Amino acid sequence: MASTFKLEIVTPERDFFEGEVEEIVVRTVSGDLGILKDHMHTVSPLAPGIVKIKQDGKFKEAACSGGFIQVKTEKTTIVADSCEWPDEIDVKRAEEALKRAEENLNSSDENVDKKRARNAIRRAKARILVTMKDK
Repeated sequence: MASTFKLEIVTPERDFFEGEVEEIVVRTVSGDLGILKDHMHTVSPLAPGIVKIKQDGKFKEAACSGGFIQVKTEKTTIVADSCEWPDEIDVKRAEEALKRAEENLNSSDENVDKKRARNAIRRAKARILVTMKDK
C-alpha cells in the first residue's frame, strides 16, 4: 500500500473533500506542483485549473478556480474560491462563460479588466476540460 497523507479542500460554500490520499497535483501560479507524503512545508497561491487527487491507485479530478495550498507534515490544505467535481458542472454554462471572457479579452473597451478576463478563461477551460476527461 502506498504512503498516504491527509488532504482537506475547503471552499466558502462547503467542505469539498477530506481524506487520505497518495498524491495530489495542483496548478499553482508558477506551474504544476505534485505533492506526496512528507513533502516539504510550503504555501503557494493556486491558479485556476484541475486538481488531481490519487486515492487507492486511481486519480480523480476536480475543477478548481484558484486559492491557496498549504502543505504541512500533518496535512495538506487547499482553500479554494470554488471546486467542482465533473458531474456538478453545467458544461453549457461553462462554454458561455468562456465565450464571454474571450469577448472581454478581445474587446477594445479600455474599461475591461484584461487580467480578470484571462482568469475567467482559465476557470471556464478547466471546468470544460475536467468534464471531458470524465467521459
